[in-house]
Amino acid sequence: MPGSTPDFAPREVPARRATAAGSHRGLHAVALFEFAKGLVALLAAGGLEVIGPHVLRGWLHTVVAMFGLDAKHDVLVKISKALNPDSIHLAAGVAVVYAAMRLFEAWGLWRARAWACWLGCIGAAVYLPFELYAVFTRPDWLSFAVLAINAWIVWVLARDLAARRRALPAPDLAEPAGQRA
Repeated sequence: MPGSTPDFAPREVPARRATAAGSHRGLHAVALFEFAKGLVALLAAGGLEVIGPHVLRGWLHTVVAMFGLDAKHDVLVKISKALNPDSIHLAAGVAVVYAAMRLFEAWGLWRARAWACWLGCIGAAVYLPFELYAVFTRPDWLSFAVLAINAWIVWVLARDLAARRRALPAPDLAEPAGQRA
């Protein structure tokens, strides 16, 4: 009818997309942790560029004098010589790349992306043997804490990946009609 307001069917608002893992408990916590690591890496990169090699070399010599170390020791001389503008720029660049990876992973985990779970799970699992070695060679609270955090991250992400796999539809195992002998 002209002039009357059309009667629209109620618009269906799609529910929030249900993910294969249901609620991703723990993913947001891991995402925040990865985000924090990315921010710290960015701050470190910026700090290296702002401070520069001359100040860092001065700090190195101050620490050497404070602890009464031999300033002529080969390692300290090599470190002092390595603190140059090129090495500082390289270290800052590596820190920026690391930060970008952590921030990208954090974004993916926050949005419950499977690729981010894989990336984080593999990335954290790589460190576990080294952390176990550290716990056995010098057992202190820091070694245990780092091992516990990384083991928790691997567990959360592996649990999410397993839940995604369980939620996939079962493949149709019936043979196609033209394939029978």
